[in-house]
Formats: sequence, C-alpha cells, structure tokens
Amino acid sequence: MHQDEQIRIEPSTRRPERVMWLNADRVLYVGLLGEPTVRTLGAFSIYVSLTQPHRISVEGGAWEAAELSVVPPGVPHRIVAGERMIFSILVEAETVDVPALPEWIRDGGGAVDDADTLAALRDALDRFKAAPRRQFDRTEDFDRHFFGLALPTRRIERRIRAVLDRIKHDPNSHTSAEDCAVACHLSVSRFLHLFRAEVGAPFRSFRTWQRARSVLYFVTQSANLANIALDVGYPDSTHFSHSVRQVYGLTPKSMFAGCRKLALYGYGTAAAQGMGAGRAPA
Repeated sequence: MHQDEQIRIEPSTRRPERVMWLNADRVLYVGLLGEPTVRTLGAFSIYVSLTQPHRISVEGGAWEAAELSVVPPGVPHRIVAGERMIFSILVEAETVDVPALPEWIRDGGGAVDDADTLAALRDALDRFKAAPRRQFDRTEDFDRHFFGLALPTRRIERRIRAVLDRIKHDPNSHTSAEDCAVACHLSVSRFLHLFRAEVGAPFRSFRTWQRARSVLYFVTQSANLANIALDVGYPDSTHFSHSVRQVYGLTPKSMFAGCRKLALYGYGTAAAQGMGAGRAPA
C-alpha cells in the first residue's frame, strides 16, 4: 500500500482549498465553477460535489440533481454547484480504451447514482490533500489513486500516435492537417478519416481542445491576458476569448479571476513551460 493511501480524513475536516493537478492525460480541479453557461470539454468530465448536490443539464435536457455526474467528450452541458466549490476530473478520451472503462464512466451521460464510487472519489481527494507530496509520477498512479485501477489504455495506430504526441507536446503550435498528412505519408482526406477513426474525434476538434486545455497551465499567472493568448497560440485576444468561452463557458477574465488562489501542480512539457513541473504558486 502506498504511504499516502493509509491516511484517512473525516468529511468534517475537509479544507475549502482550491487546487489543480494536471498532466497531458488528466486534470484534477477543486475550485469555483462560475456561471452555469454551456461548456463543451474535449475529455470525459467527472463532477463530484464536496458536500451539497450539484445540478446538471446535458445537451439542453432537463436539470438533474446529483452528487456525482459524468459527461462524455464533446457533449455540451451546464452545471450549477450546490456550494461554493466543486471537485472535477478530466480524462482525455484518446488515452483510454472507452469500451473497457468502468461502467459509470463509459455509460455516463449526466447524474450517476453510485454511492460507493462517490465515497471513494471523495476519500481519494482527502488523501491527496493530506499527502506531503501532492504528485503522481505517472498517469497510472493518478488513476490508481482516484479510480482504484489504471484505466485501460487505448491502442492507436503508430502514425496517428506520432501526430497525437506532436500536438500534445506543443498544443500551441499551428499544426495543420496538411502537415500531418505529409508526415504520415497519406492524403489529407485519408489522414482525417484515419485520425477520427483512431482518436474518436475530428482532427480540428482535437487540436482546438488541446489548445484550450493548455490554458489551464497559465491560470495562476498574473500576466496580461493578451500576452497569454499569444503564448498559448491564439492570434489575438478576441479569438482567445471566443474559444475559451466556447469550451469552458467562461470568459478568460472570469476564469483567471476565479483561479487566483489556486495551488497548481503537474507534470509535462506544458506544465514545465508554464509553471515549472510540480511547483505550487506562492
């Protein structure tokens, strides 16, 4: 048993601390949710209430009350926290074998009625917060901590895997389908078809999500938003604002304001560029 897995904290002792851990495959977030506008994330979105139920509406459907909910990648939804903060996890779809996922993730489309999973996720968050070293060296370690097992890995054709690695290594570059097709020795139409078949998402959607996702590495910085827009690959602040709002349902100004007191941890190229791997802000 891992050392920090022996720690148990009663729910009454949970601290209202804002924290985010991320690498190229997962995001853990505990913090403010913002206004209940439509958001469309490119990953499996898992929402966990800390104490009070939240409400969620998927694809414009009826509102559901839930303490645990799941939204598949690319599905628009709105969510309202029942308290000041919420706990959420993002699982990048291209990293997992979707049919082999735990049923509550694979078949999730809104509220999930699973008391055992809810309790396990809350307990895992408490152990993470209490651990002297808030880090996971590998995605598998993160999965085992929060899900009790390493989520099954998706097998992807080697040429498409190289494209994925290229985009995720530098999500802010203006990688075109034409360039990727040439690198794969394929026509553009064949490349786009193969990419979607292997990844489960269109090339443009995946690239757009990865760029918007890279914004998360910068949310604790106090730099001018126009400069951050350029740093993450947007041509100007207007495109930056439009894209961020489409994905997260928030303007960059609101998003960054809500993350000022956030402790940020993580591994990966983007993290090292934006924060310094594994370092929390002062």
